[in-house]
Amino acid sequence: MKRPVIALAMLDGLVDHAFTATHFARLEAAGEVLDHTPLTRFDDDRAAAGLARAEVIVGHWGCPTLTADVLARTPNLRLFAYAGGTVKWQVTDAVWDRGIVVTSAAAGNAVPVAEYTVAMILLANKGALGFRERLRDPTALVPLPAPLGNVDKRIGLVGASLVGRHVIELLGAYSLRVAVYDPYLEPGDAQALGVEKVDDLDALCASVDVLSVHAPDVESTRGMIGARQLAALRDGAVFINTARPALVDQDALLEHLTSGRISAVLDVTTPDPLPTEHPLLELPNVFVTPHIAGSMGTELHRMADLAVDEVERFARDEPPRHPVCRADLERIA
Repeated sequence: MKRPVIALAMLDGLVDHAFTATHFARLEAAGEVLDHTPLTRFDDDRAAAGLARAEVIVGHWGCPTLTADVLARTPNLRLFAYAGGTVKWQVTDAVWDRGIVVTSAAAGNAVPVAEYTVAMILLANKGALGFRERLRDPTALVPLPAPLGNVDKRIGLVGASLVGRHVIELLGAYSLRVAVYDPYLEPGDAQALGVEKVDDLDALCASVDVLSVHAPDVESTRGMIGARQLAALRDGAVFINTARPALVDQDALLEHLTSGRISAVLDVTTPDPLPTEHPLLELPNVFVTPHIAGSMGTELHRMADLAVDEVERFARDEPPRHPVCRADLERIA
């Protein structure tokens, strides 16, 4: 087994938060770790020395962008193992042009987002969030699902992404019906997942008790949930967004929520986080969290596991489990 030279690049302090002693033991068994203190920039003397030798960069949040200039100073780089989710802000065309292998821990980050989503779906169908507000203020304008409960309710998912598919898997434990809108989802794949494929987004919105968004933020999806789709939602329906704020026309959403006709669970907003005086934070039928659905605390260890596994596979000349290619950027978060 070859022993590649490994550099770490991420926010200062994130190493100890995300990577345990076991992770470091595995990295050191697989190769030569240059320094346990990560590179936070690529333009100083310390970075120059590390980049000159590095064959592998293990990145995480805050990893500087791998520009053509950076790669010119990294002649031996062959693997960028990202312990975060999307690599859109770390990689450039120069990375693909050099043939550097890129991997992502997005599959690990999808797990807590899906868990958060399913928890909110179950709570929403029970009316839990609405009942809480009515206890605080009996006059609160909070719609309740009709009927209440988690049997035979119809859940609509926008996007059969990594998160969307894990939501489908977790919802399989409940007596719920799942329908999915995703132009890239093949009918045979929908059948294998045990979901109904709906080809018209407006029709999906009109037919569900809960609508949850799991599409990527790309040009074709921005604003896809607009005034028409929100108007199609049934009275008492719940809208959930744990994906990206740009997918939703937030002004139109605010209008429908202010009317009290529907409810929402929002983990992503514009801006993110919202200022304390924002009207979304004042509405009793809106549950807002500050982008916490993704990996936090010990959940970061799962993503570190995936990145370290990719380094180990690289050292054994095995193909990556979670590769990312240039074409993927057009359809991933």
